[in-house]
Amino acid sequence: MSGRGRSGLTRWLPILAWGRRYDRKIFGEDLVAAAIVTLMLIPQALAYAMLAGLPPVVGLYASLLPLIVYTLMGSSSTLSVGPMAVVSLMTAAALSRVAEADSAGYAAAALVLALLSGGILLIMGVCRLGFLINFLSHPVMTGFVSASGLLIAASQLKHLLGIPLSGSTLPALLSRLPSALERLNLPTLAMGCASLIMLWLIRRWGKAGLERCRVPSRAAGMLVKLAPIATVAIAALAASTVGWLGHDVSTIGKIPTGLPSLMLPPWDPGLWRTLIWPAILISIVGYVESVSVAQALAIRRGERLDPDQELVGLGGANLAASISGGMPITGGFSRSVVNFDAGARTPAAGAYTAVGIAVVMLLFAPWLRELPMAALAAVIVIAVLSLVDLPAFARVWRYSRGEGVAMAATAVATLLLGVEIGILVGVGMSLALHLYGTSRPHSAEVGRIPGTEHFRNIRRHAVETDSHLAILRVDESLYFANVRYLEDLVTMVTSRDPPPRNLVLTCQAVNVIDASALESLEALNRRLTNQGVGLHLAEVKGPVMDRLSHTGLLESLNGRVFLSTFEAWRALHGRGPARLSMPCIATPGVTFPSPRQSAS
Repeated sequence: MSGRGRSGLTRWLPILAWGRRYDRKIFGEDLVAAAIVTLMLIPQALAYAMLAGLPPVVGLYASLLPLIVYTLMGSSSTLSVGPMAVVSLMTAAALSRVAEADSAGYAAAALVLALLSGGILLIMGVCRLGFLINFLSHPVMTGFVSASGLLIAASQLKHLLGIPLSGSTLPALLSRLPSALERLNLPTLAMGCASLIMLWLIRRWGKAGLERCRVPSRAAGMLVKLAPIATVAIAALAASTVGWLGHDVSTIGKIPTGLPSLMLPPWDPGLWRTLIWPAILISIVGYVESVSVAQALAIRRGERLDPDQELVGLGGANLAASISGGMPITGGFSRSVVNFDAGARTPAAGAYTAVGIAVVMLLFAPWLRELPMAALAAVIVIAVLSLVDLPAFARVWRYSRGEGVAMAATAVATLLLGVEIGILVGVGMSLALHLYGTSRPHSAEVGRIPGTEHFRNIRRHAVETDSHLAILRVDESLYFANVRYLEDLVTMVTSRDPPPRNLVLTCQAVNVIDASALESLEALNRRLTNQGVGLHLAEVKGPVMDRLSHTGLLESLNGRVFLSTFEAWRALHGRGPARLSMPCIATPGVTFPSPRQSAS
């Protein structure tokens, strides 16, 4: 549901809106979805906490109160929040700089990180700053996530091989691998490889095999999604049977029975200052990942998602994690898809999932201690390798070299320098691409298609032109970064022989004219007046005209403002000889005009 039209408490607590329509039928559907997601979430939560360098139980803690808070404050009916792979990796990178893994200070820093992340998201939601995330382009985000997937998979080699291995970048991990292999644990290797093979076979052929056994397609898909918990259970049973557990094969260890105690994160100004920047990056990445899957699922169901309310919901969920012994969380892709496919109708399914996890922690926590670390590492590896989209690099490169470079640079920086530097490179490249593209906007000199009121690029179409009339179309808003380009373009047109007597700027693509562009237009008007060239505007949008009406440009303009390009043509055409231009056609051996001058 969109946040527009809501007010008061409903603005902050969407449950007050959808809760009025809640009935027994919806309750049943939500309950079934929650039961399935609970089984899927338990091994994931344990594994992702382990990935973050935290005790596995922290993943379960982060899947209790945060899910309940998101139920109250979230806007997506199917998003499932909790620990996630990329955010867990970023958490490990941030915490490793302030404390040793497995220490009390490390766990306390995780609470501070969750608190800061939640506060940042909440402030952005209150200020309705969800649009800022749009500056992180999709190719850059794909490059970051793909590289993070490879980095996460490499970081799990220590659990799959039973060796001591550490490092936050790919070179650091690989450089230490040869010496670490001297301590290779063969039972752990066997357990890890068997788990990997089982998970891969199920993911690759499990659904098709079940369908051949006449299992309905939807049910087969659900069963395949639950493969991790079956794999971990089988691995634990097999290792226990041959006597490997606790000796040759490492296990999770003791899981505290009961629910987490509520506590405030420690107040340490120095620690907070150190973690504020990682918290910002985690908030950005977590929100982009979460809102992307939530938006995709909302479209499939014909619902509307409120991005600003998602900031509020995720912010509240992270704050809840920070006071309940958890870690930074976000919306998960695989869990949310399972939640959607299982028929979840409202965010209440998340609250029921939290209840299911609480039951497991109260009644079955002793059973979890025997889960092999190698099997959980295999769950992580199979999950994150699905995030690696290598063909996307080739697709983006073929379509846009600039975005392809940004995508590759983000991936390389992530692998070589770490996740935090990687995302910074991605944000920087996204902004640089945007500024570069808008600083050199596409432009075209246009002419009239004979017998019509339509105008097209003189380099592409056979159009009617007038040697004493130049009509320029700039396909971008005018602002400080592209005013010099506009000035150069006008100078080029007015310097030709013979010079035009009138110059028309068609503004159908101009949504904004900022103060710098206004000064530039006023300077152009004075210069063209001295040259004896009339400066005219056409197709100026209403909001732009409203702002120009409060300036002196319209009064000092030596020409006119026309409602349409055709109206300008009728008024100004005929003051010089007309001719029919021939388009420049792209053929073998012929150089096509610059892309900036070759619009439709």
